[in-house]
Amino acid sequence: MFAVGLTGGIGSGKSTVADLFAARGAAIVDTDLIAHQITAPNGVAMPKIATEFGASFVAADGSLDRARMRTLIFSDEGARRRLEAITHPLIRIETERARHEASGPYVMLVVPLLVESGSWKTRVNRVLTVDCSVETQIARVMRRNAFSREQVVAIIARQATREARLAAADDVIVNENASVEELGAQVEAQHRLYLSLADA
Repeated sequence: MFAVGLTGGIGSGKSTVADLFAARGAAIVDTDLIAHQITAPNGVAMPKIATEFGASFVAADGSLDRARMRTLIFSDEGARRRLEAITHPLIRIETERARHEASGPYVMLVVPLLVESGSWKTRVNRVLTVDCSVETQIARVMRRNAFSREQVVAIIARQATREARLAAADDVIVNENASVEELGAQVEAQHRLYLSLADA
C-alpha cells in the first residue's frame, strides 16, 4: 500500500493534521500511540524495562512511570539509548503489523522521529512535514502540557532541527497560525495528491 510518513517537531500539530487525513479516509498508524500501548499496564515492553531500569520505573498500575523516566533520560544519554534499544524494535514490529492490516486508499505513518531514526525515509513513498516556528512549538507545548519553557526547549534540542525536517520533506503543511479552514485546505490538496499517486 502507498505509504506517507507524517512528521514534525513537538507542538507542530501532527495529531491535528493526521485527524484531518483520517476524516478523508486515510489509514493512520501512529507510532506515538504504539509507544504508549507497549508501555501501558501489561504492555510488551514493560518486563524488559523493569529488568533494565528497576521496579521504581514501573507505576502502581504496571505501566511506565513516564515522569520518572523522562527525568532520567534527559539527564543520562546512556539511559535514553538503553530505553530506545527496548522500545524501538517493538514499535517497529507493531507499526509494520498495523501497516499490513490497514485498509484505505493509502496509509499514513505518524512518526515524530522520522528524520532522526534514519531508516524510516526508506520505508515510505513520501515524507510530509508539518512545519511551524520554534517559538510556536514552545508556546503550544507549554500551554498543552504545562511544561516550563526550559523543559520544552530541552525536548526540541533533542529533535531534528526544523531545517533538517524541511530538507527531508517531499511535502510540507504550514501550521503556524493556520485556521481550521486553511489547514483543511492544505490537507485536502495533499490528500488528492496521495490518492493520485496511490492509484498510479
